[in-house]
Amino acid sequence: MIRAVFYKKNGSYTGFKARGHAGYGEEGTDIFCAAVSALTINTANSLELLAHEKLDENEQDGFVSFRFREAISDQGTLLMDSLYLGLSQIAEGEGHRYLTINIEEV
Repeated sequence: MIRAVFYKKNGSYTGFKARGHAGYGEEGTDIFCAAVSALTINTANSLELLAHEKLDENEQDGFVSFRFREAISDQGTLLMDSLYLGLSQIAEGEGHRYLTINIEEV
């Protein structure tokens, strides 16, 4: 199962972490892992290149995380809201068996 966590402080995003493998299909063909990876990596890249957010990132097999070094901008917030929406839609229906999403106040 993939466990995704959005970190917030006083309602503002401070970071994100996703860990695990969905277990839906064989490695390399798991559509849930591929979808989560694509959304997550695209969001991190967009935060840096389009919203000019400064991030501390960590990416390994089955793990990705990033933290904002400074207060998040309105553009950054929109991108994070979009990531939350995308992951939530993946988790709908049968997807909840392969992906859980939590918001943690830090």
